[in-house]
Amino acid sequence: MATARWNGEILAESPDTTIVEGNHYFPPESVRAAFLSPSATTTHCPWKGNASYYTVRVAGSENPDAAWFYPDPLPEAAHIADHVAFWKGVEITD
Repeated sequence: MATARWNGEILAESPDTTIVEGNHYFPPESVRAAFLSPSATTTHCPWKGNASYYTVRVAGSENPDAAWFYPDPLPEAAHIADHVAFWKGVEITD
């Protein structure tokens, strides 16, 4: 079971994450969306496509752009479409 935790709250939990480049990508249904707010930030990966970001908000604290996902990935990354990965201090345990 992989768990993403920040500021004392579980953000996502799943036995079925996909690991890509060392990052756990959590299935959308395993993510607690109440802690995520869309961000205007985007980045581009040459083989995955354009990533969109979320700001994580827990107990009055913000972690800008601490989660990302690929809403429309390139074919090689189709298996992680809409899956969410975390960084910037979000603890991932498995």
